[in-house]
Amino acid sequence: MRLDGKTALITGAARGIGRAFAERYVREGARVAIADLDIARARATATEIGPMAFAVEMDVSRQDSIDAAVATTVEVLGRIDILVNNAAIFSAAPIVEISREDFGRVFDINVAGTLFTMKAVAKHMISRGGGGKIINMASQAGRRGEALVAVYCASKAAIISLTQSAGLNLINHGINVNAIAPGVVDGEHWDGVDAFFAKYEHKAPGQKKREVGEAVPYGRMGTPEDLTGMAVFLASHDADYVVAQTYNVDGGNWMN
Repeated sequence: MRLDGKTALITGAARGIGRAFAERYVREGARVAIADLDIARARATATEIGPMAFAVEMDVSRQDSIDAAVATTVEVLGRIDILVNNAAIFSAAPIVEISREDFGRVFDINVAGTLFTMKAVAKHMISRGGGGKIINMASQAGRRGEALVAVYCASKAAIISLTQSAGLNLINHGINVNAIAPGVVDGEHWDGVDAFFAKYEHKAPGQKKREVGEAVPYGRMGTPEDLTGMAVFLASHDADYVVAQTYNVDGGNWMN
């Protein structure tokens, strides 16, 4: 078990990618805090995963909530060895229809939420000594612009940049900061994504999802489980010499 004895805090872990990471981390021997705004679903997820997981309420758009969740995780688990910044929201609209409110909400959760959760956990890691691993969730959308997804793409590009800057700074304290850039990942969130494209590209429900899946060189959309191997690697000692990198796990959609 590659994470035996380690402790992890995963944001947005009640469902989807975050939940898949939590399940895999537990199988690798870690104890995991399931942090989510939806505390009822987080508790249900923790119960289903088992005694190595517990739920903690966390709103990454509020500093008091971040600080409280970090403090609770340290109280319950004793320390935080691994942070996965997974909580994020999606948005899409033509440039001429983007609102300041929507821009602010996406950046508040996707970018500020990642930065200030990283700050809070890094302060804990530095104070206790021994280093740690921080994994941020970027996206192939952060590698390029997309006509209808300007705000989300910009937020994920910011995550790649934050990962580079934080990685260079925090490695001085033995903290490795890296990121994962998924491609198109199937899950319940895709109902909302598909609805955006149905509206703006005048597609039938389900058409966009089918098209993007067929366009992946691997031959299908990804699943949350497809990302867990990289999440374990970056959290393990195997990645001790990996600093400030963003890894594509996307079935070949983007090469760099």
